[in-house]
Amino acid sequence: MKLAYFVIPHIGGTYTVFTALRAALAPYGVDVSWFGLCEDNPDVRHDVQRHTDSGMMMYLPPQTTEKERAKLVVEEIRKQGYAGIFVNILGDRFQTNISRYLPPDILRIAIVHNITPGTYAAAKAIRDYSHVTIGVSERIRQDLVEHHGFPRDRTFAVPSAIDTDAFRIAAERRKSAPAELRTLFVGRIEDASKGVLWLREILDALPDTIRLTVVGDGPDLAKLKRRLANHASRVHFSGAVDPSRISTFIAEHDVLIMPSRFEGLGMTMIEAMAGGCVPVVSHIRGVTDTVVDDGRNGILFPVGNYTAAAQAIARLDDNRDLLARMSDAARETVPGRFGIETMGARYNAIITSALIDGPQHLPTLDVDAWSIPNGLRAGLRTVIPLPLKNYLRVVRERLKRPNVLPHVF
Repeated sequence: MKLAYFVIPHIGGTYTVFTALRAALAPYGVDVSWFGLCEDNPDVRHDVQRHTDSGMMMYLPPQTTEKERAKLVVEEIRKQGYAGIFVNILGDRFQTNISRYLPPDILRIAIVHNITPGTYAAAKAIRDYSHVTIGVSERIRQDLVEHHGFPRDRTFAVPSAIDTDAFRIAAERRKSAPAELRTLFVGRIEDASKGVLWLREILDALPDTIRLTVVGDGPDLAKLKRRLANHASRVHFSGAVDPSRISTFIAEHDVLIMPSRFEGLGMTMIEAMAGGCVPVVSHIRGVTDTVVDDGRNGILFPVGNYTAAAQAIARLDDNRDLLARMSDAARETVPGRFGIETMGARYNAIITSALIDGPQHLPTLDVDAWSIPNGLRAGLRTVIPLPLKNYLRVVRERLKRPNVLPHVF
């Protein structure tokens, strides 16, 4: 069976999930291939050339309408013989919407990667046109079922997997922590979700002997560098790195700092644990607390409480025996729960069940009536000032009560 996974090869989360899912389902005779869309461009052709053995890029004619493009995509999916598609919600608005117009016998699997209201609104826009919806954490599954009308029997939580062997090998080369504790941040340098600007307050409260490496790129990189200027002697910015190098970075550091306001799962946290790097991460209900057993294989701190984050890191710096025990426990946590084999078995069971139920049970729309539903359009939440949204996100997570605030932040 051949399934398409909507994504363009790149360094980032959704493509990493694709590579793991492709490997996970191969033993079950399921061929998952990436399927990308873009206008023809020599640079793009060059960038994706090395990935063409695992997927295809569809180059769309310039200056065509979305409806015309939709027709071309539907025809190509038929032509390539795909039995179904994976849609990454909000990975691309057009590709998210295309699932509403596919023939009824094409299996449609929606994957929800984040807990934001915009992501949930987009998922709801194609809810009735998806055979199954998969959230990458229990929080996502629970939110979709309890607050957005998703059917309980067709909505699942399946954590994304990592290549545990790569991190195991790197962890085996791990040396004892040196006198200077080595902390690490890995991810998109963006404050609204990742809380990166809190790194300054965390370092302000820590001894100068504790060092920080920042790996990644993003819109707030320049701002972060300015905020950390007073700590320049102990902060190193590595920029964006190839995913194959992440395991090496993790093996060279002792503590991962993840001060996020929100996450769908937190793949960096899982990668760090697989490599024996102890996670000190925000307590996000139904997400990080389903991975980190606070005090055993990592430490959770209330979202936005940078003082608590600093205290946790200082505790690990002072107690290296505790750091070593947590490192070992973190490594033991990952393989059975977040290995590729585990994810493959779960996805295969869901796909098999969906096929038995029959794709013909879902509606499909006429592509000649192509339109963008409200859930895929910018909503009123986009006009709420970012500082207010950030504050309310922190309040929601600290209260740990999902119904205290409306689902608009």
